[in-house]
Amino acid sequence: MKLYYLYIFTPLLGLLRNYVKYKQITLDIFLRTPIAYFYIHLLLFMYQSSNIIYKTLIFERWFWFLFKTCKSYINNDYIRKQNKYKIKYNLEYDDTLNLRDIVDDIVSN
Repeated sequence: MKLYYLYIFTPLLGLLRNYVKYKQITLDIFLRTPIAYFYIHLLLFMYQSSNIIYKTLIFERWFWFLFKTCKSYINNDYIRKQNKYKIKYNLEYDDTLNLRDIVDDIVSN
């Protein structure tokens, strides 16, 4: 099997997962992975890296993980969705506690 097939197979699995989970197919979410593959592959090729395909697959996952983490932090998703978590997981929160304040305290130390 040629390794370049992984560039096709992986986004198709993601498309299948999104369809099963959300019952919809979103073209922009499907296309963002091959576009990220292209730029990461090009960058690794320019630096004459070895095992470019494997590294591309790994770095693409890391990129989206960091991107989504930063986006969630900026949008304050955890605090905004706190009521949903209270109902879904039967959790109780101390209302005086703010996650953003905790993170800011950790970062400043």
